[in-house]
Amino acid sequence: MKALMFGWEFPPQILGGLGTASYGLTKGMAQQTDMEITFVLPKPNGDEDQSFLRLVGANHVPVVYKETSNEYIEQIIGKLTRLDDYLHYRNNIRYDFSRISTNELGCIYFSGRYPDNLVEEISNYEAVASVLAHSLDFDIIHSHDWLTYPAGKFAKQISGKPLVVHVHATDFDRSRGNVNPTVYAIEKAGMDAADHIITVSNLTRQTVIDKYHQPPHKVTTVHNAVEPLEHAETVIKAQRSEKLVTFLGRITMQKGPEYFVEAAHRVLEKTNNVRFVMAGSGDMMHAMIDLVAKRNIADRFHFTGFLKGKQVHQLLADSDVYIMPSVSEPFGISPLEAMQVGTPSIISKQSGCAEILAHAIKTDYWDIDAMADAIYAIVHYPAMYKSLRNEGKAEVDSITWEKAGLKVRKIYDMVLHQ
Repeated sequence: MKALMFGWEFPPQILGGLGTASYGLTKGMAQQTDMEITFVLPKPNGDEDQSFLRLVGANHVPVVYKETSNEYIEQIIGKLTRLDDYLHYRNNIRYDFSRISTNELGCIYFSGRYPDNLVEEISNYEAVASVLAHSLDFDIIHSHDWLTYPAGKFAKQISGKPLVVHVHATDFDRSRGNVNPTVYAIEKAGMDAADHIITVSNLTRQTVIDKYHQPPHKVTTVHNAVEPLEHAETVIKAQRSEKLVTFLGRITMQKGPEYFVEAAHRVLEKTNNVRFVMAGSGDMMHAMIDLVAKRNIADRFHFTGFLKGKQVHQLLADSDVYIMPSVSEPFGISPLEAMQVGTPSIISKQSGCAEILAHAIKTDYWDIDAMADAIYAIVHYPAMYKSLRNEGKAEVDSITWEKAGLKVRKIYDMVLHQ
């Protein structure tokens, strides 16, 4: 089985949960001996793990034919793309993309991020997909998140191969209902064109059915999982007299950071033996700094900025409680990562991971009193902390990407035999 996957993030260069999920799922699927995955990324850095898949950089796929020497091509492309692959792609350009700005090799510049001209980059990525659809051998197309739906749709039109779109989030989640019509149109067109839709939770599945008018039989939930933590024994909780409570994620309205601050204020009205950390960055950071000051808890509150890799795991391990008060969270991998290192988690009932986690405390995102009570109980009652730590770790250790990958494979098989 050969899958052509279109993605936007891949570790170690990640900006959110999409890259983590893409890595985990592809690595889990690669455990199937007959599974071959080609994963397309706008702009790889060259330090990605390619031991279990083939990575293609869209920024090294020509969309405009330009004659130049092989020596010069190799000099420009470097080690990220083989000369033979570049020449093969160039010979399979079928459309006139001269309107797009390209470099001396006919390749498009991609930022590898979420720039202000994101819709333009999505359109350019679609152009690259047309060349790859003519160049590569594959059985099925798999598009991760809305940014890659146009690419998947175009590849399907060219190849006639079935398309599976993977909904990691919708604009209803990101905007608290204030939906961007351009984004919605891209999302819906991708879902309409798909032969099947995978959602990361039943919560997201219902959104796809209700808001994007997709037939229920076309939408299947495959919950996310957590990647086994390498060198887990080196991630050790630092000894300290004070307790540490952590929020980690984008500081945006979807993630409910203001509810974390308000809950912290409630806890600190009862005790001063707790410190609170907000790790991450986002458009609400300055508002949260102002709110912390307004609540007069700045001496107990810390902002770390964006963290990644070992920094994330160490902070989660150091924490006594992890909180995810998301207003609308399609899944939410971070609580699983926290529980993996033995940190009890409090999650909103409005999150997809609440559907599969039995040993996390669940509150409504807006119920700051319930959240504060849960924090206070965990940090003050050792028996409760120990139970959540031990049972939670055992639970998440059984939630694997290999199992998720087998579910995706069943969907592939079903679609191919329709």
